Amino acid sequence: DCKSGKMMNRLVQGDVGSGKTAVAAAAIYTAVKNGHQAAMMAPTEILATQHAETLAEFFKGTGITVVMLTGSMRAKEKRRAYDLIATGVADVVVGTHAIIQKDTQYHRLGLVITDEQHRFGVAQRAALAEKGDSPHKLVMSATPIPRTLNMSLSGIRDISVINEPPLDRLPVTTYVAEFDKGLVYDAIRKEISRGGQCFYLHNRVDSIFRTASEIKEMTGYRVGVAHG
Repeated sequence: DCKSGKMMNRLVQGDVGSGKTAVAAAAIYTAVKNGHQAAMMAPTEILATQHAETLAEFFKGTGITVVMLTGSMRAKEKRRAYDLIATGVADVVVGTHAIIQKDTQYHRLGLVITDEQHRFGVAQRAALAEKGDSPHKLVMSATPIPRTLNMSLSGIRDISVINEPPLDRLPVTTYVAEFDKGLVYDAIRKEISRGGQCFYLHNRVDSIFRTASEIKEMTGYRVGVAHG
């Protein structure tokens, strides 16, 4: 797309860990080596931080500078980031909605990337693109969206699907069964007995602690709890 002579407007859809960030890194490298800046917008600060760290590792030794910008940064940190972005010292800008605010001025933005694109509105994605002069646009999502629906939601016509897992990915077997606590706890015991871990995902926060206590009581295993 970058060599086609036309503006890229592509969705890359693939499961978590399928390699979308590697695709984004290749596009970023192409943009920066051709004298442009690249910006990547993520819906949460956790994801933005993860992307910034991953890209910094990718570009280690290349001379490409990655700068992060989020809403929770202190005023002094923001001013420094704004300066690096506006002067072009920042080759890659990674952040949340902060990267589309009026205070964020780019030097020569040539590529915009939106991760988990369905978490953003059309106007927000457009605001990022408007920071540059008709930049290439790449959006990424781990959520399968039917082609016709995606075209209606985002206007993106070019879609690439990464449908193969990385070579070192362990196979995952999924079962669907009528919920039975005895069956669930037997499965937990079986998995832990062979050295594995179990993740029990609940759809209600108020049920998590009760379930955790119950599992601990029924199995005797150490149980950790995490929620937003």
